[in-house]
Formats: sequence, structure tokens, C-alpha cells
Amino acid sequence: MAKRVSKNGARGPGSPGQSAEHRALDEVDLQIIGALERDARLSVRALAEQLHLSRAATYARLQRLLDDGVIEGFSARVVPHLAGLQTTAYIALQIEQNTWRSVSAALAELDYIDSISLLGSDFDVLVLAHAPDNQALRTLVLERIQAIPGIIGTRTWLSFEEIRGAGAPWER
Repeated sequence: MAKRVSKNGARGPGSPGQSAEHRALDEVDLQIIGALERDARLSVRALAEQLHLSRAATYARLQRLLDDGVIEGFSARVVPHLAGLQTTAYIALQIEQNTWRSVSAALAELDYIDSISLLGSDFDVLVLAHAPDNQALRTLVLERIQAIPGIIGTRTWLSFEEIRGAGAPWER
């Protein structure tokens, strides 16, 4: 899937420039996040009207959420199979000790990778991939992923169907 890129260059959590102290989110912050999760195309004006806030207050809160890294950017939620990505797989990786940063950075550059998770299990990393077909998935796993330095082995599971859960409370 496409990489998520912030429209304004906002930095993610843990990056330089983020406040050292994590600010607690209040109900209004959660409402802003929820509204943008449902429709990232909302203008500040429409968001302000929906939440019964002034545009200035809405803009200031949204900017703080961006500056703090709570919101990394704005994106469309794509249904993979309708976008031509017919094959879904979970790929578990075993990696050499202390290679997480370099392996995850290399994985993040590959096409068809949707998410990368560091695990505490028999496998070290779990990757979710959406590819156009089995051949593209085969190339991804056997030629691209297994060529990354630090990867010891892989195991792939095909997914026949995906169902999106309710998600976080602000997504409802």
C-alpha cells in the first residue's frame, strides 16, 4: 500500500521536535481524531461546525495534535482488492538480534507492504502485505524480503478474507 506522508511534514512520535512530555487527550481531541478518521477530507471549517467550536480553536487543537505527533498525516483508506491488490498475506520473519531498525527501514521501502510489527514471540516481525497476485507476492517474499540483510527466515500465510474491526473508540 502507499506510504503515509504528512501533508505538512509533521513528525511522528519519538522524533526530534516532539514535546518531551506526553499531553493527555481530552474529549474534544478525541472527537477531532474521530471525525478525521471517518473523513480525512474535512475542512477546518466543517470540523469546527461539526464539533460546535470556533474555527480558531479547532485549528489550534488540530495543529497541536499534528505538532505532538498524535496525527501523523492524512490519508485515504483503500480497500485492497478493489484497488487491484487481490492477494493478502501475513509474513512472519525471524531476524538477527539487533537488526530491527535496519530490517524495518528496508521493509518500509518495499512495495505492497501495508504494516510492519515487532513481535514478542517465536517470530520477531510480522508483515501484512497486499499484492496484485501470487507471483508478485512470491517475488516480494523470495526475492525482496529474503534479500534484506539480517533476515534469517520467513513464513507466509495467505489470507482469504479481511474484516475491519471497530477500531479505536474515536473511530466510532
